[in-house]
This record gives sequence, structure tokens and C-alpha cells, in this order.
Amino acid sequence: MLRIAICDDDERMRGYLQTVISRQTGVQADLYASGEELLSRETEYDILFLDICLKQGEEAHSLNGMETARRIRAHSDMLIIFITAMPDYVYEAYDVEAFHYLLKPIDEKKLEEVTARAAAKAKEKKNVPSLLIKTNGKFVRIPVDEIYYAENDGRKVTLHTGNGDYSYYEKMEVLEQKLAEGFFRSHRGYLVNLQEVAGYDRMSITLKCGDTVFLSKQKYSGFVAAYMDYLTT
Repeated sequence: MLRIAICDDDERMRGYLQTVISRQTGVQADLYASGEELLSRETEYDILFLDICLKQGEEAHSLNGMETARRIRAHSDMLIIFITAMPDYVYEAYDVEAFHYLLKPIDEKKLEEVTARAAAKAKEKKNVPSLLIKTNGKFVRIPVDEIYYAENDGRKVTLHTGNGDYSYYEKMEVLEQKLAEGFFRSHRGYLVNLQEVAGYDRMSITLKCGDTVFLSKQKYSGFVAAYMDYLTT
């Protein structure tokens, strides 16, 4: 089940969005009137409809929608759909990797179209095993089947993938537990995706990408057994 939130300081707009989105997805979205209220909840949403121009002022809310989105991006990769009557913020929306930008007054057919695309994208993300990591100050979701191998790099781990390398703070032991089935710890400094193995000898493993990693003597028999099991299942 998807988790959807709507954050808008206009009560009528919240109700309208909830009605259309619920009809489109079958999900009763959670409603928030301010960025502070949204951020105070621990729920991790899949999709967020967020008003950029949340009221500000001495007696109003201190966070506008853009700042709320920036704080969300510090810990989440949820799909954010901005809603506003002002098109001036469209370029800022790209800074927080917004999924889409809807202008008020909202065209209902456009809202339904965007909601359908966001729901499909969110479901796709849920169905693909992935790692959520923080690298270079941003959260990135890495599909597990795109990882060739992981390499210990001091206090960090580097994931070598088909879309480049990603380094982040993690212990190899913790990563090994997270990935588990389909991966093998060939050496204290390497964790290999078995589906990416092209060949091996008693001292090393060659990956399909062309890279070679160490295979320790103590791990050789275990690796062969694990790889044979992978090939026959």
C-alpha cells in the first residue's frame, strides 16, 4: 500500500486533493497544514503533494514549502509534487529533485495524470530491492541488482555499479547483512554480487564489468559452494 501525504495551508485545497487522489489511488492521504506538522511526524511517505507557498509570518508558519522540501531531502527520497499558484519557483523545484510541479488552479485531469505516474513510479521503487544511502550530502536509492561489488575504503564503503561509484559511511559487516542472499564476502575488503561473476581462480574473482577483486584462501571453498548454488537455483 502506498503512503501519501498532502501538505497545504488551505483546508479546501487539502480536501479537494484528498478526494481526487483517493479516487485515483484508493489511498486515503494524510493531511498536514504546515511544514512543521509534516516534519514532526515519523511516517516515511512514498508521495508528497506539497504547497510551496505555505503561509509565513509572525503568527503563521515559519517554514515555506521549499524549505520543508529541503529538510525532507536530507533524509528521504520520497516523490515530491509541488503545488503553487506561482510559477517562479519551478527552477528551485529541480534543486530538491521534485517529481512534478502543478500550478493552481489545478486541472483535475492533469492532477489525475501526475498522480497515476507518481503512483506507478513509487510502486516500481517498492518492488525493486534497493539500498538507500547518503553520499555527497544527498540520499540516493541504489537498486541491488545494479551493484557489481562493494569495496572497503577506510571508514567508507564504495559501491561499484552500472551507473558509477558511490562512496558512503558504512561498515562492510553491516552492508553484508543488508545484502545477504546473492552476495558473497570474498575478502575482508570485498563483497561480490554473484550474478556479476565472470570467472575466478584461487586468488581472485573477475567481474563481468572487467574488474578483479581478491578472493582469500579461507574464503575459496565457501565462494565456490555459494557460486555453484547460485548457478543451479
